[in-house]
Amino acid sequence: MESTGIIPRLEVSYPDDVLHSYQYCGQDVVLTRKKHILDICSFIRDQCAMNHLMFLCAVDNSRRKEAIGKNEYERFEVVYQFYSMTTKHSIRIRAQVPDDDCSIESITSLWPGADCLERECFDLMGIHFSSHPDLRRILMPEDWKGHPLRKEYPLRGIGEWAGYETLKEKSLELRTFDYRSSQKGNE
Repeated sequence: MESTGIIPRLEVSYPDDVLHSYQYCGQDVVLTRKKHILDICSFIRDQCAMNHLMFLCAVDNSRRKEAIGKNEYERFEVVYQFYSMTTKHSIRIRAQVPDDDCSIESITSLWPGADCLERECFDLMGIHFSSHPDLRRILMPEDWKGHPLRKEYPLRGIGEWAGYETLKEKSLELRTFDYRSSQKGNE
């Protein structure tokens, strides 16, 4: 299948969801609503032979929206990059996620490898993935406040992390640990 044949098929199958489409550096890019993202991704996989999820990430468009003054962009986007092993083509799907409803359907039922990628987006951007099997922080500590990749998050963080003192104490304890002396009783 030619790469350029995917966009018209998506536009016919999901006319209310495809907001904009274009090619950039020979790659198809589709801007969509989030409502039917699971159906769109299923269509991409089953009907267009896009059998590999290359990556999934999130983008905070708050400054871009202010700069260009257009309402075609929501504050957040979840970006999916798919690749076809058989046709050697790729497509990028940019699903729009509004600030007031910062959630989107999980695609882990289609691509189990999306599990950690969705958890990372949840952790760093605060996007909730509905029906995700284990949605919890993956990079930041469980008691971390906020989402560090959002544009409004301060560069130096929000005060001191609550678990910092405990971590420092544990670090000092471990400095005095001697591996060899702890093994002598096991010989």
